[in-house]
Amino acid sequence: MSDALGLDRISKTYNLGKSNALNVLDGASLALAKGEVVALVAPSGAGKSTLLHIAGLLDGSDAGRVEIGGVDMTGLGDAKRTAARRQDIGFIYQFHHLLPEFSALENIVLPQLANAVPESEARAHSTALMERVGVADRADNRPAALSGGEQQRIAFCRALANKPKVLLADEPTGNLDPATSDTVFAALMDLVRETGLSALIATHNPELAARMDRTVRLENGKLV
Repeated sequence: MSDALGLDRISKTYNLGKSNALNVLDGASLALAKGEVVALVAPSGAGKSTLLHIAGLLDGSDAGRVEIGGVDMTGLGDAKRTAARRQDIGFIYQFHHLLPEFSALENIVLPQLANAVPESEARAHSTALMERVGVADRADNRPAALSGGEQQRIAFCRALANKPKVLLADEPTGNLDPATSDTVFAALMDLVRETGLSALIATHNPELAARMDRTVRLENGKLV
């Protein structure tokens, strides 16, 4: 059985000009099994966001290979990378990035419409996701009328709307106060476990990391 996500010897260097280079990733490798939830821990500036962007096909690496569900994504053209992101990968960031002019429900429906899901089916699926994380009663509210915790729960639902193979999250509760962060993270974990999703979640919080299946650390450009 193939892994949900495979990172094989990923390297990335940023050229800062005049022979000045920043080596961020240096042969980083990871195998994320189906249904596994892994915490990614690293100091600020160590390269975890770069790693997540490469894993999510938002950025390319200088060397190495990315596999999603056993399929090699290395060297895909822009159109195929976009299709793979839309179908196979869900993203959650520290800030919700919801579209302010649309309701909570519409924010979850829109990615599905972009993936050619019929609107009635997309609305039903979106409502079910919102019910799972306790925000179904906020469906008609725009993001500005939601609390920070509610906004992030909607972002969780949007990330899972297209039933991805892999969820990538970069400090998903880092913008919330501790009490809200704990509640919202619990909702995310419940949703991930119920759907059997594989997830790589970056966090600075050791208590949140301890709730996951295992922890990997990014040190000197490598995952250990």
